[in-house]
Amino acid sequence: MNIKPEVLAPAGDFERLVTAIKYGADAVYLAGKEFGMRAASTNFDNETLKKAVEYAHARGVKVYLTCNTLPRNEEVERFPEYVKFVEEIGVDACIANDIGVLSLIKKYAPNLEIHISTQAGIVNYQTANAFYEMGARRVVLARELSLEEIKEIRAKVPEDLEIEAFVHGAMCMSFSGRCLISNYILNRDANRGECAQPCRWGYHLVEEKRPGEYFPVFEDEKGTYILNAKDMCMIEYIDKLAEAGITSFKIEGRMKSTYYVAVVTNAYRMAVDEYLKDRENFKLSDWIKDEVYKVSHRRYSTGFYFDEPEQYYENGGYLREYDVVAETLGYEDGYIDCIQKNKFLIGDEIEILMPLQKPIVMKVEKLLDENGNEIEDTRHANMRFKLKCDTPVCEGAFIRKQRPEGASRA
Repeated sequence: MNIKPEVLAPAGDFERLVTAIKYGADAVYLAGKEFGMRAASTNFDNETLKKAVEYAHARGVKVYLTCNTLPRNEEVERFPEYVKFVEEIGVDACIANDIGVLSLIKKYAPNLEIHISTQAGIVNYQTANAFYEMGARRVVLARELSLEEIKEIRAKVPEDLEIEAFVHGAMCMSFSGRCLISNYILNRDANRGECAQPCRWGYHLVEEKRPGEYFPVFEDEKGTYILNAKDMCMIEYIDKLAEAGITSFKIEGRMKSTYYVAVVTNAYRMAVDEYLKDRENFKLSDWIKDEVYKVSHRRYSTGFYFDEPEQYYENGGYLREYDVVAETLGYEDGYIDCIQKNKFLIGDEIEILMPLQKPIVMKVEKLLDENGNEIEDTRHANMRFKLKCDTPVCEGAFIRKQRPEGASRA
């Protein structure tokens, strides 16, 4: 199949939706105030959801709404009216997990496209075909599959059944994200969007007659993170993902920052575009590969795609090589109008990230305060200032600076 992959980006709120679209997403996925798997995100009330759909469609971008929780009885009763509204405002698809929800979508919103959530745990072609016969247009495969297994699924399902797969972001240790640890420990149900992520915590062994004495489970004195997982990163393997028959490349991260959405969406957009220019000789540019290390992340792996999941991980912390030091508000007469996010100085080397292009690398030579006076640094939180720059810069670009200590990669 000669697939043109879709870049599918997360949108935790309207600002991140705008950012995802600006930085190259073909489609975004988001949640309403109910029925979505990320309860801690701001998410979209009905009015904002309608506005989001209008904004995205005006720019040729699709909107997929997550309805992938397991709703209880009283919630199910509210769903028909909600899904009618969703269809009416033009949402492109609903992502469903529960069979009852799927049947309600078919009954009350018959023209609404249905995508089956990764939480349905689809790992074989028979299940994919069954959902297709139930009316699904797309299946989001379980993260536990290898590329070879995905190829076989693609070969044994109808050509018009689309296949979506996660290609970047956090991974859950439990099968297809279905986990009870958070619910058991904290009464926060992961299957209802309230996961506290206890799989990221550090654990030690305690002997019952020695309270307060903590023993490492293996040789690292920091403890063990046997429940933790590395982040997935498949940006170097765009060609292999497409050749396996994956229709949509999904980026995890509805709870991540606007900056994260910008950087990762931009990187995958540019990677896919490079692939489409020369499918036979695809080789990712180094600068695109480097971009995914310029956001806060756990150590990377290729998940289960190559049968080497690398789930075992020595600590649960994030690696962070760069800080956002400013966001841009406009450009005039050789100066970028900026708002400060972190301090930086005359003489510092910075990078300016704009949509759909390689970042600008430059040395800071001149700074002005909002009154036009020269300054040596941007020391005041959220201060307005101007940065001399010979290259015009758009509104909404991010200015970042590498941390002096850097960070290791994996």
